[in-house]
Formats: sequence, C-alpha cells, structure tokens
Amino acid sequence: MSVSSFETGEGSVSADTDPSSAFPSGRHLLPQGEKGRAEPPHSQTAPYVLQQTLSVYRAIELAKAKRVLKWQRDPEGMRLRILEAAKQEFAAHGLAGARVDRIAANAGANKRMLYYHVGNKEDLYLAVLEGAYEKIRSEERGLDLEHLDPPEAIERLIDFTWNYFLRNPEFLALLNTENLAKARHLKRSTKVKSMHSPFVEMIRTVVRRGVESGDFRVAVDPVQLYISIAALCFFYLSNSATLSVIFGRDLLKKEARDERLAHMVALVLAALTGKSTADFGKAVKPGLRSPAHQPV
Repeated sequence: MSVSSFETGEGSVSADTDPSSAFPSGRHLLPQGEKGRAEPPHSQTAPYVLQQTLSVYRAIELAKAKRVLKWQRDPEGMRLRILEAAKQEFAAHGLAGARVDRIAANAGANKRMLYYHVGNKEDLYLAVLEGAYEKIRSEERGLDLEHLDPPEAIERLIDFTWNYFLRNPEFLALLNTENLAKARHLKRSTKVKSMHSPFVEMIRTVVRRGVESGDFRVAVDPVQLYISIAALCFFYLSNSATLSVIFGRDLLKKEARDERLAHMVALVLAALTGKSTADFGKAVKPGLRSPAHQPV
C-alpha cells in the first residue's frame, strides 16, 4: 500500500479522499436484487454502512500518518527540496508573483510542511536569497587563488564569475528581484555580511601580493575590483536579449561568450598591470579553468 493511497474492495483510494465521496450512498455497499433493488445483508443496513465508512476513515488516517512520518524521518531533505522549488519559483515569477501552493507541490510537500520547515513566504524568500549567496561564496573559496600568481588568480576569478552566472541564471533573476525591492529583505539577513568578509579578504590578499611582486601597479580596493568584475559579467548576461537585437548579434552563442570572457580578462588585467589589453591575448589560458568551471 502506498503512502498516499489504500486499497478497498472497490480499488485504490487517495489519502485525501472524502469518505462520503468514496461511498456516496449505502446502496453501493449492499448486494443488488432484482432490477437493481438493494438487498440489506441480514436486514442490518445501517450498521453495515457505518462499519464500512469507519473503515474508510481509518484507512485515510493511516495513509496520512505514513505520509507525515516519511517527511519527518528526513526533515533536512524536505527543507532542501522546499528551498530548491522556492528558488525556481521566485526566479521565474519574482516575490510578488510566486505562489506558495506551487512551491509546495513542486517540492512534494504541503503548506503545513513548508511553514514548519522555513516559515511564511517572505521568510522563505530570504532563506532562498541567503542560500544563493552562500552557494556562490562557497564555490569561490574552492578556487585556490592564494596558490596562484596574482594575474592568474584574477583571471581565474573572472572566469569563475562569468561561468557561474551562465550556469545559474536563477541567481541573476533573484538579484534583479531583490534590487527592485531596494534590498528590503536582504537587510533582515544576519548571515550575508559575514559570508562576504572572507571573500573580500581573499581578493585583498591577491591584490597585495600582486603589488609586492610588481605584477600590479596599484593596490586597488578589493570591493571595487569585485564589483567591476561582477558588473562586466552581469550587465552583459542580464541584457543579452535586448543587446542582441540592438547590435544584430547573438551575444549568447559560444563564440560570442568566449570573446566576451577574453575581453573582460584583458580589460581587468590591463587596469591592474598598466599594460595594454593587447598584451593579454584573445583567449583565456585553458589551464586556468578547473573542470567544475568549464563554460556551458
């Protein structure tokens, strides 16, 4: 017997079945006589119907109990499924257009589970935002920038940021939604600022090493540097549809994406080193890309 159904003599009945609809009339429970006339078994019609109805209720309650036990045995798995479904919903429809019913359905949950694991709609949206930032910061920590020469470290950071945005368009959509709200929800977060401090220090260390080695001419502010890198990637991708029409190019075809990445790397390294963009060639060195960060 499945979690959401049970077997009766008439077939499978959902755990959400209304018993009155399963047995709309006592006549369905009685043997049929001539011309469809119901014959009460042993003239005990009322007790027979009552017994069968109670059986239906018991089976429904048992199915519901099993369904509850299933998600209670794996609460973290259920929470992750809710957050993933919510991320897709908020990215596609924004906060105002997102529907809790759709999130619950896509997560294989119900509203009660959703409220239990995360909270109301705005709490869920903030949890999705925090999760989105945590994911990108976590992957950035794995870039191993501290063991690369400073120019190579910056090149790898640009390559990662570009390809991360390409692989995770829902991240860009969430950023657009929250910026339209003037970061009203992000201001409530107690996690986001602490996530970014180590990241800023990682960039600061790369820049300082570059100045000390003579590779970079100036110790640029690490926050400004990262905002510039993110902006070069973000604007191109978030406006690719309109820009493709305006300039008569498909800005998302592979050749165009590769050209854009090479241009961004040359532009940023030229600014840091004081050299010409021509000194950095037209292609990113293949060895700087780890398998996890290959272009899509």
